[in-house]
Amino acid sequence: MMKVLAINGSPRKGGNTTLLINTIFTELQKHGATTEMVQIGGQIIRGCLACRQCFKNRNEKCVIKNDPINELIQKMKEADVIILGSPTYFTDVSAEMKAFIDRVGLVGGANNNMFKYKIGAAVVAVRRGGATHAFDTMNHFLHKHQMVMIGSTYWNFGIGLDSGEVAKDDEGMENMRNIADNIAWLYTKTSV
Repeated sequence: MMKVLAINGSPRKGGNTTLLINTIFTELQKHGATTEMVQIGGQIIRGCLACRQCFKNRNEKCVIKNDPINELIQKMKEADVIILGSPTYFTDVSAEMKAFIDRVGLVGGANNNMFKYKIGAAVVAVRRGGATHAFDTMNHFLHKHQMVMIGSTYWNFGIGLDSGEVAKDDEGMENMRNIADNIAWLYTKTSV
């Protein structure tokens, strides 16, 4: 059974990023997937210390222990599909998503590229501009870890400001459903 984990970088519970991820989840659940979303936005997540202890220890953990990063690393290790979602803040991802990328990225690399061959996708909620830059930031993480990246019929973002407003973006919502279909198709082709 396909196990899907989404990391939500938005501090707004039930906001547009959540709506985009849930649209993907709804479609994937039709294919029998189990889904879990972890909202890191709004939590205090420190950035990388550049101490490189993860390369010394190689224990699949970051030395910082007072936030959810180490738990997320283990959840990611167990998942078949990893979805990263973020709102667009000053044409990039949220601070929590950036801290997540920096720390998990280093730990993953220090531990033999532990996310290699997992299916990955990035989605972005945006009011107006900067979505492609935020999209690129998350895609760089997926690419660096040699994950199989899923696209859609257009860039993976939905347009809206107020909570729930992305639901009015018909093209954006269709893109989310297409992402789910592409994930399900790939999973059936690669799972044994």
